[in-house]
Amino acid sequence: QVQLVESGGGLVQAGGSLRLSCAASGRTFSSYAMGWFRQAPGKGREFVAAIRRSTNWSGGDPSYADSVKGRFTISRDNAKKTVYLQMNSLKPEDTAVYYCAAEGSGRTVFSLESPGRYDYWGQGTQVTVSS
Repeated sequence: QVQLVESGGGLVQAGGSLRLSCAASGRTFSSYAMGWFRQAPGKGREFVAAIRRSTNWSGGDPSYADSVKGRFTISRDNAKKTVYLQMNSLKPEDTAVYYCAAEGSGRTVFSLESPGRYDYWGQGTQVTVSS
């Protein structure tokens, strides 16, 4: 079992920055991929970024949605069992509830960008970008 707790959301003006954190507890953090998804009002859950498991002290190859490439950066700190999403140059269309997710066992048949890859989800944190 994995428990996930997000933090760092809030209200920011367009062009500003926020950093989301997701603290994990449970099984060995470094052994599974982590992802960030978001859901805006009236829309489905959308992939934002993911980072593969790492075999080094920190690291893992990232993947990004086209809409956030060059603006968002995902990283992980295995010692702290935490994954981060640094969000720069925020736009009003980034407004959504952001969820972090942890990969489930035996889910590699799904791509990193698919919600099916992930078994565990946090409660979500609201990000609001004003124009």
